[in-house]
Amino acid sequence: MIGLLHRYLWQRLPYGLRRAALFRATTLAAPRPRRGVEPAAPLIVAGTLRAASGLGESARLCLEALRAEGVAAIGLDLTEALRQPAALPPPAPPHTVDAGPGTLILHVNAPLTGLALLAIGRRLLSGKHVIGCWNWELPIAPPEWRLGAGLVHEIWALTHFVADAVRPVAGDRAVHVVPPPVALRPVPQRRRRTGGSRFTVLSMFDAASSLSRKNPEGVIEAFRRAFGADPTARLLLKTQRLGEMPQEAARLAAMAAGPNIEIRYATLDAAGLDALYDEADVLLSLHRAEGFGLSLAEAMLRGLPVVATGWSGNADFLTPGTGIPVPWRLVPAQDPQRTYDHPDQRWAEPDLDAAATALRRLRDDPAEAARLGAAAAA
Repeated sequence: MIGLLHRYLWQRLPYGLRRAALFRATTLAAPRPRRGVEPAAPLIVAGTLRAASGLGESARLCLEALRAEGVAAIGLDLTEALRQPAALPPPAPPHTVDAGPGTLILHVNAPLTGLALLAIGRRLLSGKHVIGCWNWELPIAPPEWRLGAGLVHEIWALTHFVADAVRPVAGDRAVHVVPPPVALRPVPQRRRRTGGSRFTVLSMFDAASSLSRKNPEGVIEAFRRAFGADPTARLLLKTQRLGEMPQEAARLAAMAAGPNIEIRYATLDAAGLDALYDEADVLLSLHRAEGFGLSLAEAMLRGLPVVATGWSGNADFLTPGTGIPVPWRLVPAQDPQRTYDHPDQRWAEPDLDAAATALRRLRDDPAEAARLGAAAAA
């Protein structure tokens, strides 16, 4: 019966109505943390710990950072409960969560907080101080985020941009800026680039996280304006989940047709990411909005110069002293994938000519590229 309802009723409802119904229903059904509960041990980090996503990585970094400080933190994986693809192994060692005092650090965005708490359960939630770790990519969080504010005691935002976006929907909950500890993991020494190797521009995006927001079309166009078909330059576009969108994949493949542009489909573990960054001379991100910008921070940590849109969350750490922020103008946020379709709000349209100039500057001046990379790493 549930399958029939899903097929013939639920899937026929408009997308926005389905989302609103899901968020409201799970919020109403979710167990509510008791007001006034103070933080206490044990610390439980809950989230999509096996998902290859920004919030999944934020949760993993949080868990690793606590353990590195000697805290016996517990990892609680919600990947399956939140219907996310499990691309990575489960956290180790496995732990159980008991009822009673504790602090739940929940790396789940506000609208899905109710669903996450339903998965955790009323008994385990009993006595816990709940922290919501949120990330949003536009200047104002949508109204449905108010639902999640009523289910947490406080809110952690990854950047000042995110904090400003969620404060209007946070009610009386305190909002703190708590960036992910990207520098926690050791970074292998990058191999020396040889004079005969091609100048490689790396750009990374998850297709399911809105192609309009990530803007790979802009990346391809800026690279072409910088280098054309020059065989001594290469653009490497690393993506995941684009194969689930055949029309978009075909369109991007047509745009990228040529001997010096490669689209690589891969979901990578830490070693795979190290090898990928090792191929690059510069990271290019012409996003229209970022809550944090994890790939930018990872590249900077490895001493790669970064050329990226100088707006939104990454403005906390990407400055003219640590990279090359690309100028931008604000335009209505319109997203065919609907996740960020808020035309009443604005996001950035990066200046592609300025990005192309920056790429040529870094290719032609290796000393300047090395200086920016060192400043980024520091």
